[in-house]
Amino acid sequence: MATMQSSIVDQVRTVLTNLKAFITNDVTFSHTSFFPGRFCYDIVREELVIGFLKHVFQVALDLSEGSHDKSSPPAALILILSRLFLDFEANTVNQFVSQVNEQFQIDPAQVQTTAAALCAESKMVAQRMLNHYVKVQGLQISQMLRKSVETRDWLNTIEPRNVRAVMKRVVEDVTFIDSQVGMLYEEGIRKAHSSDSSKRTFQSYSGPRKHQSTARSFTPSTAYDTSLMSNIQKLFSERIEIFSSVEFSKVSVLTGIIKISLKTFLECVRLRTFGRYGLQQIQVDTQYLNLYLWRFVIDEKIVHVMLDEIVGSTVHRCLEPVLMEAS
Repeated sequence: MATMQSSIVDQVRTVLTNLKAFITNDVTFSHTSFFPGRFCYDIVREELVIGFLKHVFQVALDLSEGSHDKSSPPAALILILSRLFLDFEANTVNQFVSQVNEQFQIDPAQVQTTAAALCAESKMVAQRMLNHYVKVQGLQISQMLRKSVETRDWLNTIEPRNVRAVMKRVVEDVTFIDSQVGMLYEEGIRKAHSSDSSKRTFQSYSGPRKHQSTARSFTPSTAYDTSLMSNIQKLFSERIEIFSSVEFSKVSVLTGIIKISLKTFLECVRLRTFGRYGLQQIQVDTQYLNLYLWRFVIDEKIVHVMLDEIVGSTVHRCLEPVLMEAS
């Protein structure tokens, strides 16, 4: 990344050095009253240097607003560009502006576009690129989860013996993304986690199993109580923003990707009908995800809440809601 920035700065410096030939003392027209201002301020600074930066910004924005099809740029390129423009905001933009101001004797008080405005625009582009990267990666994992839910017969599935392969693939992909983002961004700040995060089991939906045994004698009340308890639980659960803007840190990026993925998982579950073993398979899958995903996010509660909601929604979509006992 540093080599790329250095190369860009050197090329701009070379171009500016070549353009100085037009304002040397031995060039007659450089001493006219109108040429220096028009050439130095408008052509070199605004149209060439500032114009170059704005063109690059616009190209990057076009990439971040494209569709998520096969013609889209690779996610790794989007990530690299986000880091590049963040570094532009910190150093490169000021280097460009200071070079052109010094070499062409430009008064910063008389310019049209300030360095601060360019830095702000560069940071905005970096933010857009990083948000786009999160969406692209989140949607890729979401596609796997969606296909795994939609192509399975959850009513007639067999008793779960193991976690499904797609869940292992999700964890593998998240781990790879974690290492990829870690090459360019700092770790970031995460909330302290509890000592039993990886051992946590989903106990909050054991109620429906107990209701099931008395369903014949008190079915209306059972359905009402289950729905009421679910709604009360949602009132007190923390609302999670799924597509919120991410921070420039590894843990924030991974949190955004995982939220998108689990939200898709949840929405797919809500559209299916489950049998007893289908519910238990979802229980096994979510427990497996809980064992690994909590360590990638800012706050482990995000994973816990979303996985709880997936299990809870599966219970409500299940014809025989009998959960597995915690082992």
